[in-house]
Amino acid sequence: MVYVLSKTGQPLMPTENHAKVRILLKQGKAKVVNRCPFTIQLLYSSTNYTQKVTLGVDSGSKHIGLSATTKDKGLFESDVELRNDIVDLLSTRRELRRSRRNRKLRHRKPRFNNRRRNDGWLAPSVKQKVDSHITMIAKVHKILPISNIVVEVASFDIQKIKAPTISGMDYQQGEQLGFWNVREYVLFRDGHKCQCCKGKSKDKILNVHHIESRKTGGDAPNNLITLCETCHTGYHKGTVKLPKTIHRGMSFKDATFMGIMRWALFEKLKAIYSDVKLTYGYITKNTRIKNGLPKDHYIDARCISGNPNAVSNGNVYYYKKVRCHNRQIHKTNFIKGGYRKRNQAPYEVKGFRLYDQVMWKGQKCFIFGRRATGRMDLRLLDGTHINASVGYKNLKLLKMRSSYLIEQRKVG
Repeated sequence: MVYVLSKTGQPLMPTENHAKVRILLKQGKAKVVNRCPFTIQLLYSSTNYTQKVTLGVDSGSKHIGLSATTKDKGLFESDVELRNDIVDLLSTRRELRRSRRNRKLRHRKPRFNNRRRNDGWLAPSVKQKVDSHITMIAKVHKILPISNIVVEVASFDIQKIKAPTISGMDYQQGEQLGFWNVREYVLFRDGHKCQCCKGKSKDKILNVHHIESRKTGGDAPNNLITLCETCHTGYHKGTVKLPKTIHRGMSFKDATFMGIMRWALFEKLKAIYSDVKLTYGYITKNTRIKNGLPKDHYIDARCISGNPNAVSNGNVYYYKKVRCHNRQIHKTNFIKGGYRKRNQAPYEVKGFRLYDQVMWKGQKCFIFGRRATGRMDLRLLDGTHINASVGYKNLKLLKMRSSYLIEQRKVG
């Protein structure tokens, strides 16, 4: 599928007539705008006739499914992998800032807390994913004449997931009703008994331990467990191991994100585009099963668009959102002499940057690691290792890196 823009940059209907495209390019009547997805722009005036194209958006916290379809043909399908490292990076930044202030400004008076969040404020981890949805929808609008957008949203009853029999007043009370704090609740829940040795150590001092680190797991009750001080100290020294039965309970990060994101995304899309509609997951699932389609993000998006039987050309564009820059200047561990090693590689190594798309032995791949000697680590976007050490002289640069990496995949 070749995507076509008019002389003024407006998207037209795409074409599968590759011979005609080659003739236009050879005669200088068109120019290549983008190579993946392959897009050309006409250099002469043409009609602006278009058909009705519906864009289905399968929104999610880890992946986005996109499918632009007409009544009988699939024009564009993609699967977008989102970033999930925002919480960890922000937590690391907070730790580094606190450490730096403690070293350099330990006598500074505390500042007055007069900061106020604006209306509609979203947590950075949520905002980044909402912005990614809007960016990807805008990318599709640049190459196709989208008539309307249909977005699938989801509403999760987290308390119902935790306790299926909950009803009425129970929603207002919750599991921690009557306890002063989370620690008291966790001790009561575990019967004031060490969950590692079950009281065999005879240590009466009890601590509340984080199963996952506080940095990423938080202080939710399902991430906390009661340990006696003997077991707690031994665990952090490495002399005591927790039983395999101890693991964190269900995590509701994705469900919480979807609950927050759905209206924020819908309101932002309505402010940008004229025809935006909502649909729900159970409708998508019923449509997919009814038409005997496999489960995948772009197929769900095809069902959301309202044209589940649209014939696809067998190509799916896989996008991966990556960070633009590593702002951590130094490593946190000191080397001999009290120096901190730099955590950043040079901007360019032998003319190549991180995440550049290159050609090696006829295969398109991406640079996921570089060495000062010019040896490159090549991989595909799904993490498949191509070669861990290839000389830069054997590589041909295809496309400079961007915040959205893309590769084309064939599907059955």
